[in-house]
Amino acid sequence: MLLILIVVVFGIMGFVISQKLKSKFKKYSQTALEANLSGKEIAELMLADHGIHHVTVNCVEGKLTDHYNPQNKTVNLSPDVYYGRNAAATAVSAHECGHAVQHAQSYAWLGLRSAMVPIQNVSGKILNFVLIASLFGGLALFGLPLEAVGVIVVGSYGVITLFTLVTLPVEFDASRRALAWVKERNIVTPSEYEMSKDSLKWAAMTYVVAALASLATLAYYAMIFFGGRD
Repeated sequence: MLLILIVVVFGIMGFVISQKLKSKFKKYSQTALEANLSGKEIAELMLADHGIHHVTVNCVEGKLTDHYNPQNKTVNLSPDVYYGRNAAATAVSAHECGHAVQHAQSYAWLGLRSAMVPIQNVSGKILNFVLIASLFGGLALFGLPLEAVGVIVVGSYGVITLFTLVTLPVEFDASRRALAWVKERNIVTPSEYEMSKDSLKWAAMTYVVAALASLATLAYYAMIFFGGRD
């Protein structure tokens, strides 16, 4: 029941914040940027200002599907951001370029997060296998004692939780870089700056909730498997 409560509580929190983010983006998209620059133009300008000429800016399908891909060195913007000429598009575009700047400057937290991706993926697969197998008694076939199962589950979820925590400084730093640049470069007016800042604040909250949910779930598994130990 406790696990269900954790899932429900953080699921509701995630949904509320996601809806808030969408409403903020929609609201700030209705005010045209005085500089009249599109998200694509802002991205290219920010990359050029930081001496980054090997990263391309692409338009990808979807809404709020924006991301930076360090593998092929691309800043990928959703149509609303790519073509948008408003504070919301400015914030998202500059934020994703913030990740490109992190990559170019070998930002330590981004490097750690990238190194953890394959480990996190493997941990997720192991966790899913163990949890599904345990539901059907499959682990008994391997002769695994409950304590060993606990070590596997808590260890795997510990890696996943660490990944969500490492993600936080990466995202906050990208927003910091984005806001500092748009302000210094006079891309936005004071009121547009506040809109951009507010947009990125709610985007960051989605990562905060994910990290808290992961921490709570990890604590639950640790309590279930090792709570009775002295």
